[in-house]
Amino acid sequence: MTTLDRFQLDDLLIFNTTNLDPLTETYNLQFYLDYLSTWPEYFEVAKSCEGRVMGYAMGKSEGDEELWHGHVTAVTVAPEFRRQGLAKCLMKSLEDTTSQSYNGYFVDLFVRSSNKVAIGMYERMGYSVYRTVLKYYSDNDEDAYDMRKAMPRDPEGKSCVPLKKPITPDELEW
Repeated sequence: MTTLDRFQLDDLLIFNTTNLDPLTETYNLQFYLDYLSTWPEYFEVAKSCEGRVMGYAMGKSEGDEELWHGHVTAVTVAPEFRRQGLAKCLMKSLEDTTSQSYNGYFVDLFVRSSNKVAIGMYERMGYSVYRTVLKYYSDNDEDAYDMRKAMPRDPEGKSCVPLKKPITPDELEW
């Protein structure tokens, strides 16, 4: 059995094995603490009945006016727990927080352009590529796709109409 709960401070001591995937971004402790203290409602963890961290998602709210949105900073599932729908559940929770608690126009995320598995999952969940961010990932100058999904506040999906030309990281708004 899996439980979905708010991420707690002591979860930082037991979630390391979840980050072993090379496609998962790992941040420093202060980064996680900042998110946990600023946007606790956007930090979810999936645990097994034994208390093992199976996966987590963290995000935040940002923007202004028609660009007010939820942002997925990280979503990851430990390799042995994949293909069970956990990432989809974590993403749904983040989307619900964006639409119900923050009344955001959309949810966005950045994904490596080479991560075809994740891109396919996001597309099946209703996300589409809004724009390409050239050389977004500094470890190998890889491009990122900025993917978006409109929330109920944007019924016509105006916030997700794809841009025609790529941008560079210094052109990002947030």
